[in-house]
Amino acid sequence: MRLLNILIIGALILAASFVYKIKFDSTLQAERVAKLRGELRRERDAIALLRAEWTKLETPARLEALARRHLTLRPIEPTQFDNFDRLPERPAKPEPKSPTSDPIGAMLAPPEITGALPPPFLGAR
Repeated sequence: MRLLNILIIGALILAASFVYKIKFDSTLQAERVAKLRGELRRERDAIALLRAEWTKLETPARLEALARRHLTLRPIEPTQFDNFDRLPERPAKPEPKSPTSDPIGAMLAPPEITGALPPPFLGAR
């Protein structure tokens, strides 16, 4: 009877230590999750701040002021545009070359469809 009591007490001690280990590991994991959530929140805040800065930097008024200050561009005058009737004529399309004058083009040209079977391959036998 005493041996049975000692075995049960030993089993209870092992079970208690196992439960304590599981609780300790889960506490560590919960702390790690909380730390990662805080880092994630900080990263999201940093991304939002960078997006706001980018929006500020790309405003058209700011870019126009920088262009005026650093570039030697002149504004477009209305006299720089012309009417459509004064445009030059479109150049004529070049005539397509015949397949015999362009051997590579002849190889790329689609084959003629005749409905007949292709000739048999008479390669190395």
